[in-house]
This record gives sequence, C-alpha cells and structure tokens, in this order.
Amino acid sequence: MVDPDEHTRNLAANSSPTGWFEQLYAQAAQGNAEVPWDRPEPFALLPEWARDVDGTGRTALVVGCGYGRDSEFLARKGFAVTAFDISPTAIDTVRQRFPDSPVDYRVADLLAPPAEWHHAFDLVVESLTVQSLPIELHPEAIGQVARLVKSTLLVMGGARDDDSPIPDGPPWPLTATEVESFATDGLRAVSIRRTEDRWLAEFTRQ
Repeated sequence: MVDPDEHTRNLAANSSPTGWFEQLYAQAAQGNAEVPWDRPEPFALLPEWARDVDGTGRTALVVGCGYGRDSEFLARKGFAVTAFDISPTAIDTVRQRFPDSPVDYRVADLLAPPAEWHHAFDLVVESLTVQSLPIELHPEAIGQVARLVKSTLLVMGGARDDDSPIPDGPPWPLTATEVESFATDGLRAVSIRRTEDRWLAEFTRQ
C-alpha cells in the first residue's frame, strides 16, 4: 500500500484546498486508503492540558474532528461537545464508531461556519486543522477559529520556524507568528508553549 502521508499529499496536490478531505475519508471507508491522523487516543497534548479541567456545565467545540478521539475525550471530561468536519464520510464514520456518543457531530466548513456558532462555545479546540490547509488560507482559518470562541481557545499543532522553507504539505506546520495571530477578535494569549515540534497555546476572551 502507498505510504499514507504520501497518498495524502498527492490527493491535496490534485484537489481543491478542502476537497481532498472527503476524498481521503471516502477511500478509507472503502478500505482503499489510510487516514494518517487516525489514532486510538486523543492528541497527546489535550489530556495534558485538561488534566485538572472539569467541563461540567460548559460547552466545547472541536474543529475538524475527524474520527472523534478529541471530541470523545472532552465529553468524558463533562463538556457538552459539538464537533464538526468538512467531510460527510468522516462524520458518518465517527457516528458509527461511537453510536452511543453524547457528542453532537456535524458536517460544517471552518471557512464558512454556521452563523449561530459566533462566540458560542466556552471552549474551542483547534488541533492540527489549520495546518492541514495551504498556508495562504491560514489567516482566514485562524480568524474563523477565533470568532467561534466565547471564553477559551486551545490551539495544538505542528511547529516550524518563521524563516524555515515552506514545506510540501500537508501538513503546513504553524510558525510562532501564526500561533500568536490567534490573539484576534478580542482574544489574548494566556500561554504559548513550544515543545520540540509541537505548539500548545491557550487564549481567552475577557
């Protein structure tokens, strides 16, 4: 079988900036491809951040939820979770994987989210989604993420130096300047931490 990362890059190079997600998930559903980020546990930095967090009585939104590992983790922490992905096949698959889940899984586009989501969620989790879009779309995607936040934004993703060459993505890891730019639409940075090749950043709206 073709290397999953190479196959993903080939799909992205020959499709629209967001259209390749559905192609990949549809192929995976048919057993003809692997989703490189399909993993049995939530992204490692999320449990680290949420170790002492109680989500009871709070809402959360997971951006680009894929197969739902982060979403299910937050639901276990007590949050009322909404999670979305642009791929209908991804949403169908995650509903099949977790048929009794309390998470509200939706098909939606980060670049054109539902109007009612504006400043609607106590916690918004952006994990590896912006970096899956071409770099020229990062500013728009970052602005859209910020506008979803009522209280707290958690950003996790790959890291690269501001002066490093632009990689042949996806992914296109985030620079420090890009991570800092999530502090828009009234958000301010609480902490921005780089650990080797990963970012963990928290922002808040007063």
